[in-house]
Amino acid sequence: MEKQFIYADNAATTKMSDVAVRAMLPYLQEIYANASSVHLLGQRSAAALFSARQQVAQVLNCAPKEVFFTSGGSEADNQALISAAALGKKQGKCHIVSTAMEHHAILHTLEALEAQGFTVTLLRPQADGIVTATQVAEAITDTTCLISVMYANNETGAIQPIREIGALCRKRGVLFHTDAVQAAGHLTINVQRDNIDMLSLSAHKFHGPKGIGLLFAKSNIQLTSLIRGGGQERGKRAGTENLPSIIGLATALKDAQEHMQQNTAYITGLRDALRNGLDKIDGAGFNGSREHCLPGTVNYSFQGVNGETLLSLLSNEGICCSSGSACSAGSLEPSHVLLALGLSHETAKSALRFSLCEYNTMDEVQTIITKVTEAVNRLRR
Repeated sequence: MEKQFIYADNAATTKMSDVAVRAMLPYLQEIYANASSVHLLGQRSAAALFSARQQVAQVLNCAPKEVFFTSGGSEADNQALISAAALGKKQGKCHIVSTAMEHHAILHTLEALEAQGFTVTLLRPQADGIVTATQVAEAITDTTCLISVMYANNETGAIQPIREIGALCRKRGVLFHTDAVQAAGHLTINVQRDNIDMLSLSAHKFHGPKGIGLLFAKSNIQLTSLIRGGGQERGKRAGTENLPSIIGLATALKDAQEHMQQNTAYITGLRDALRNGLDKIDGAGFNGSREHCLPGTVNYSFQGVNGETLLSLLSNEGICCSSGSACSAGSLEPSHVLLALGLSHETAKSALRFSLCEYNTMDEVQTIITKVTEAVNRLRR
């Protein structure tokens, strides 16, 4: 009999929804032509591509021409930062402000830009995992060309004051980029309201396919091409468009937007029950903001316990969670996010992240609480 799993690692990736799978199927076997081809089948693909771009634009409240499809959030992050840096350099502005808890797609790109002569200020979040607009304001100088602050953290789920930061950047005349990979599909995003100049997201975080994402960039921003070749994506991202996955992204994003209110209410109930249960474990410490947080992300440290060992025990019980970002899985170093919050190395290495979605149940949450409690007590003995 096949082992039954409880999947609580949705911040790493999500199961594809039935509606996204069904939407993709015709573009795998029927409408399969290259969207750049001029013949009738090609033009059908081109029409579907434009329709998907319109769907995404409606959700984000931007123009379709401001949506550029990429291979995922990491590529979009890279293109956003490299483009802003190139624009800044032309103006003699080579200072970038970001945070110490960003995804490595941001942090490693910033390291590469530093090697090219840019200066970078990484803001440390407060103990609750939030960077304030005041911190950002104090870091801006006359040479600042970009502010990049993630919309919601991938490990703690802490939601940043994006609208406030965006308004500040607009007032100071500085480009503002946000990595919204964890937020998209779970929070209402409005790039006009929030004064966002560039935004990255990835479909597999909201029940879409892997290997597809997008970069929103305001029409007045000149993007630097990372991939050269053909004229796809208005010359800013060469390569034949991955039409089935683009359709899957647009469908999953629209579906998430339409069901956001009911899904949020349901997932929040699961999350609160999980918090209440884990709070009762001796030496359990909550990491992040209890108030300003994603509906389904929960991060706890367990005093006197090694997180990787605890993770292994839970995995043997069929519980799928993580000890941090999936992109740094296997690293012997503690989470850079938790260290940025001020946790000690030992405490950070005892942490686990649980991330729930609308497919989880209250029975699963109760099982997680029971199994975590048993595993922590066993390890301490």
